Amino acid sequence: MDILFAQIQADLRSNDALRQSSALLQSLQQSAAGRDISVLAKSAVEEIVASPASAVCKKLSFDLIRSTRLTADLWDTVCTGVLTDLDFPDPDVSAAAVSILAAIPSYRLSKLISDTKNQITKCFDSPSDNLRFSITETLGCILARDDLVTLCENNVTLLDKVSGWWARIGQNMLDSSDAVSKVAFESVGRLFQEFDTKRMSRLAGDKLIDSENSLAIRSNWVSSMVDFVWKKRSALMARSLVLPVENFRATVFPIVYAVKAFASGSVEVIRKLSKASGGSNGTVVDSNAERLVGVSDVVTHLVPFLASSLDPALIFEVGMDMLYLADVPGGKTEWASQSIIAILTLWDRQEFASARESIVRAVVTNLHLLDLHMQVSLFKRLLLMVRNLRAESDRMHALACICRTALCVDLFAKESVRRGQKPLAGTDIASLFEDARIKDDLNSVTSKTLFREELVASLVESCFQLSLPLPEQKNSGMESRVIGALAYGTGYGALNWTEPALEVVEVCRPCVKWDCDGRTYAIDCYLKLLVRLCHIYDTRGGVKRVKDGASQDQILNETRLQNLQRELAKGLREVNTPRICARVIWAISEHIDVEGLDPLLADDPEDPLNIIILNMRKVLFDIDSSSDSTNRLLDVQAVLLCAQRLGSRNARAGQLLTKELEEFRNSSMADSVNKHQCRMILQRLKYASSHPERRWPGVTEARGDYPFSHHKLTVQFYESAAAQDRKLEGLVHNAILELWRPEPSELTLLLTKGVESTLLKVPPTSTTLTGSSDPCYIEAYHLADSSDGKISLHLKVLNLTELELNRVDIRVGLSGSLYYMDGSPQAVRQLRNLVSQDPVPCSVTVGVSHFERCALWVQVLYYPFYGSAASDYEGDYSEEDPQIMRQKRSLRPELGEPVILRCQPYKIPLTELLIPHKISPVEFFRLWPSLPAIVEYTGTYTYEGSGFKATAAQQYGASPFLSGLKSLSSKPFHKVCSHVIRTVAGFQLCFAAKTWYGGFLGMMIFGASEVSRNVDLGDETTTMICKFVVRASDASITKEIGSDLQGWLDDLTDGGVEYMPEDEVKVAAAERLRISMERIALLKAAQPKKAPKSDDEDEEEDSDEEDDFTTKKKKEKKKNGEEDGKKKGPTTLSKLTAEEAEHRALQQAVLQEWNQILKNFHPLADLFSPCLPKSPWLE
Repeated sequence: MDILFAQIQADLRSNDALRQSSALLQSLQQSAAGRDISVLAKSAVEEIVASPASAVCKKLSFDLIRSTRLTADLWDTVCTGVLTDLDFPDPDVSAAAVSILAAIPSYRLSKLISDTKNQITKCFDSPSDNLRFSITETLGCILARDDLVTLCENNVTLLDKVSGWWARIGQNMLDSSDAVSKVAFESVGRLFQEFDTKRMSRLAGDKLIDSENSLAIRSNWVSSMVDFVWKKRSALMARSLVLPVENFRATVFPIVYAVKAFASGSVEVIRKLSKASGGSNGTVVDSNAERLVGVSDVVTHLVPFLASSLDPALIFEVGMDMLYLADVPGGKTEWASQSIIAILTLWDRQEFASARESIVRAVVTNLHLLDLHMQVSLFKRLLLMVRNLRAESDRMHALACICRTALCVDLFAKESVRRGQKPLAGTDIASLFEDARIKDDLNSVTSKTLFREELVASLVESCFQLSLPLPEQKNSGMESRVIGALAYGTGYGALNWTEPALEVVEVCRPCVKWDCDGRTYAIDCYLKLLVRLCHIYDTRGGVKRVKDGASQDQILNETRLQNLQRELAKGLREVNTPRICARVIWAISEHIDVEGLDPLLADDPEDPLNIIILNMRKVLFDIDSSSDSTNRLLDVQAVLLCAQRLGSRNARAGQLLTKELEEFRNSSMADSVNKHQCRMILQRLKYASSHPERRWPGVTEARGDYPFSHHKLTVQFYESAAAQDRKLEGLVHNAILELWRPEPSELTLLLTKGVESTLLKVPPTSTTLTGSSDPCYIEAYHLADSSDGKISLHLKVLNLTELELNRVDIRVGLSGSLYYMDGSPQAVRQLRNLVSQDPVPCSVTVGVSHFERCALWVQVLYYPFYGSAASDYEGDYSEEDPQIMRQKRSLRPELGEPVILRCQPYKIPLTELLIPHKISPVEFFRLWPSLPAIVEYTGTYTYEGSGFKATAAQQYGASPFLSGLKSLSSKPFHKVCSHVIRTVAGFQLCFAAKTWYGGFLGMMIFGASEVSRNVDLGDETTTMICKFVVRASDASITKEIGSDLQGWLDDLTDGGVEYMPEDEVKVAAAERLRISMERIALLKAAQPKKAPKSDDEDEEEDSDEEDDFTTKKKKEKKKNGEEDGKKKGPTTLSKLTAEEAEHRALQQAVLQEWNQILKNFHPLADLFSPCLPKSPWLE
């Protein structure tokens, strides 16, 4: 291999272009085989890039450079070579040099572009098609990059140049060369696409930007290109038609985007962002007519390609872009229908199979643009298409769109009929979902697929979204038509949503009979909606009459609900999921009209009441129940509550249930709790039957709630069904919310909130990395991007010496989970000509592989004697000898001895690798016990004033109570809940977060105040002792936190809390207990002697005279068994630890405060004081 490499190097050094090109091809071959070719790349840079060579050799050497890593010095040589080649007479050599600009590292690109801006402008005017193609393609790739935008922010001249280059790229769309024209269209399309789809705070590039100017600059470019395309749209459409047909696809998006921006008015938004003064630099469109004519021209230009093209990718592109145009104000439904028909034809022909998900997404998202007839005709077909999608998220999004469209169609058609229009067949929800395969799926008991559960859950959740107020629509767009149709259908009436919901309940009725392998989410959703509707229509009171003020629609709906309830009751014996049986009993028995039942016989087997009671008996006497299939505790509780409520409101039901409860109470199936409960229920039923006029209605009131959940305690019973339920719930909720309540776009937020928007990052505070006497001052700050998993370190280097330093190398090494994108172990930034006291910025961007402590290590190398070596004499005619010329080019100035300055490491806080995780308190506490990894530690901080005053002032926001934890509000944690305990001036806080990599982290902080002993000059300070408990889904997270607890606390609280080791905590607790005991002893000694009494009486008297604090401690002492004559069990013999004694005293104090508050709250509380709960150890 060494011989081969030596041969290649020898060929590269030769002046023969043929030998050089074959050597370069061999080098590329070795690179493709995975061998290290850095030696060959070095030779290529020195012998070909830095010297005159043929265009082919230059091109091949640049390809070789792209396939390997170069050192900082070699990049220097490449930049010098590129600078020279741009002035080379052969345009092909210049084209090769231009092409490498996109591969130059970002930290060098800005300077190179500044140096070559005049040559780049000349390239646009070159008569060579190849050079114009190369410059258009390369600049199209790099002009939107963040590093260039940052450079433009600080250099107005360059900004004008770059804006001029964008104008030239725009003009190149009309270039006479097909290749140049196509690549110019692609470049403009890329600019539009990045602006439209990526985050506004950082578009395309490898650096994180922290200012709003970059957004303004980019918006300026976009608005100028939109103006250009709008003005020249006719010429551009004509130019695109004479391109080869395979290139036509590239021309579609830029024209469509610009025309849509004008037609929809979004160009005004972009101009506002670009801070352009008024409309002076933008095209002003006179009227809506002109806009609509522009859109129609484009549609007319595109339509023929939908029908005549044979290229599936072109049909898809044109179809998608026409759908994009179809929802402009004044758009026609034909535009959408033609596109959708063309796209669905692709599906039918089984072409373009890679875009199955995109085809369905495009169709369902734009379904509302079609007329009602076409929506109905497409409906069944779409359901089958969605059913066959592989990706879950795509399937959920499509289902959410289809369910919303179904509600939309139903409401719109009914309202149109009310307003006197002709009814359209098949618009009701039952008809929309009547496809044979869907019906079979809904009616079959078992099914292999999850699709039917997803369908029912999506339909029901869509009904719940419809019951909420519709979101406001301020601007026209895709969503406005849907919201308009829903508003038209519901008439903004509060209960109009119940009509389609009632149809949904009827269509999905068979779901209660499903056997879903233990999954219950879809059925729970269904029953929740059923209960809500029964409560709204008050089905308990029977069907209302016209003379009661009920409308015909209401009477019809209530009758349908009553019939549905009776059918569900008859189907109870067919329920196949044991967990569901009790829930269906609850849903029916709570809301059924018992008084309206008219059985033929008392024991009529078809009577719904008899069926309900029979199934209650089945649940109570279920012997075969296992923890996997049923939740017997919950089911029996639900059935007993049903029995109490049902029996209280109907005499016949009370008699039947009394018999069943007596039997259950006396059977071996009931445990002691159930027996007591049955006794209480029987007494209530007896009272209700003997005093019918005095029944307490509170027992029987229907609240419309559904007190069941598909969630199960994962700690005790791990089930795959529960995990699948939770996953399905997450997918359905995300899809529904994304569709019904989408987050406002970042453009909208920036316009409404302006600079205060959180999207524009404020540069964080800088950290100084050097000492006070160092000859170079360096400060740094970092920006993190959780979505890309990147961190950018920004350095400011200041030369504090009086000399001008010709060269300074900044080396940045990594530790922990950081890595460079190109795989190199360290980054080197070479800075030239550092003038004294002149700050120079530089930056590095790194990736983060996992959750771990990490740091960047900066080293500065000065070269004070750089370039001071004298060159040798080369003779009189040296400039005529090409060999000497090549040697002169490759000669580099002497570096000299460097001066090395090592800076302190820049540590990335662990909290930077977290993102807030929004979660409800219920969900948080449900999840908390199941988190396997745990770490606990204690921290302290002091605050001014007494704890009781501080907690009292807490509600006014001026309290210093939580002063040590105030930094937590700016950290990436979601505050789940908080609670302040006034008795002990303490608190409890709960936080939730996720790591960048999906691991869950929950944190609870418990605080309790203590008066500090060293009270200085009367200023009272209080110490807050905080117990931090961190639980995580992965042990590696807690291991990383536990490895440096003080460091973690500093990251959390910015140094506000000090870590306290566990042994110190125990010593402090024991010391506090000792001092308390001494006080008690002193108080006892100070008391006058009395007649001898028993120990117990002594203690009672003491407790009357001493304060609460003493009482607490004495009772702890009594608990310790020191003075307790009556020992109730072996537990009293054990000695209490300091923490246990303190904890019990705290319990007693809370109970005392509760008692006091109750007395203040209710004057009769003394009557009930014996009923107050007492702590068992106070006996």
